[in-house]
Amino acid sequence: MVLPTLPADVDEIVPGVIADRRFIHEHPELGFQEHETSKFVAERLAALGAEDIQTGIAGTGITALIHGGKGEGKCVLLRADMDALPLTEETPVEFASRTPGVMHACGHDGHTAMLMGVARILQERKDQFAGTVKLCFQPSEEANEGGARPMIEAGVLENPHVDACFGQHVMSDRPTGEIWVNGGPIQASADAFKITVQGKGGHGAMPHTSIDPIMIAADIVSGLHKIVSRNVDPLDPVVVSPCTFHSGTAGNIIPDTAELTGTVRTFSPENRDLAETRLKEVATGIAAAHGATVTIEYDRGYPPTINDVEMAALAEVSLAKVVGEENVMKMRPIMPAEDMSYFLLERPGCYFMTGCGNEAKGIVWPHHHPKFDLDEDALGIGVAALAQVAIDYLNS
Repeated sequence: MVLPTLPADVDEIVPGVIADRRFIHEHPELGFQEHETSKFVAERLAALGAEDIQTGIAGTGITALIHGGKGEGKCVLLRADMDALPLTEETPVEFASRTPGVMHACGHDGHTAMLMGVARILQERKDQFAGTVKLCFQPSEEANEGGARPMIEAGVLENPHVDACFGQHVMSDRPTGEIWVNGGPIQASADAFKITVQGKGGHGAMPHTSIDPIMIAADIVSGLHKIVSRNVDPLDPVVVSPCTFHSGTAGNIIPDTAELTGTVRTFSPENRDLAETRLKEVATGIAAAHGATVTIEYDRGYPPTINDVEMAALAEVSLAKVVGEENVMKMRPIMPAEDMSYFLLERPGCYFMTGCGNEAKGIVWPHHHPKFDLDEDALGIGVAALAQVAIDYLNS
């Protein structure tokens, strides 16, 4: 693929964006522990001349404002996440993580660096738009509780009132130069369950004197998989995945209990309710049929990430200005979850995917893998894309 020609002002700052990304990559921090990353970002924003820099939001979050030179208008929030993952890095890069057991394996170092680059570009282009850009650097996207909701609860969507939200995520399974976007649901909700089967232990040679929780839990696993195939419209994507199964201590003992944990992914409130209801009914019913009982813990995590259709259409036009219409692709929904979803529940907006894969450079590893890396040619594209979206929205 021929990479797009970036505007001169974007091209000029790309080396700085790359340097910032590498510094953040070398010094990764887990969710709600991004103290040095937050300090680094705040100092950068101050040097760029951003206004009303607020730190310590939801612990380590940051916001700052850039006011357009054309007067008052709407306010758009641009969001990047800052946290890393508990992984030991296995990449060969010189700027690999210096923190044992922690690495940026999902591209959040790139997101943070790109949004700082966007801040610089928008500062230089203030005469091109009216209204206000609110820069939002969010902690802890990777943790189940997430940093988006606490930031919203702390008031980041007010003072000034935010009218729309935009953000991007790098994707290593998409080539650099492509951007993927669509209206409607693009990422699933993420719910977790734990099912504990209470049976009756005994000797493995005399199963008739016991209520075998392993056998019952195995039946429950089979029953949970039938929720998708027999209770859900086949045209609606839903995932119910039991992922751990723990029971027993020895090869000749039937244990008292067995424990299952797993995840449920859906794109609509209706299917989310259906999956939870049926999971509880199936587990309870199978256990009761065998004379056992179950305890079920069901925790709702991030909601589906749903792009506003009009905002996605606006973004599609803006993104085409950066990479060309032929490189703006219609995104299919994917099952991983994302707490940008909370921002999009509160305000119309759009979350798009910026390709950062490059087979020629060996950048082929998936997100959350110890060899994950991103093609740094994608960073300038991401800066130009998000800046263009913000300007076009404020001028719309």
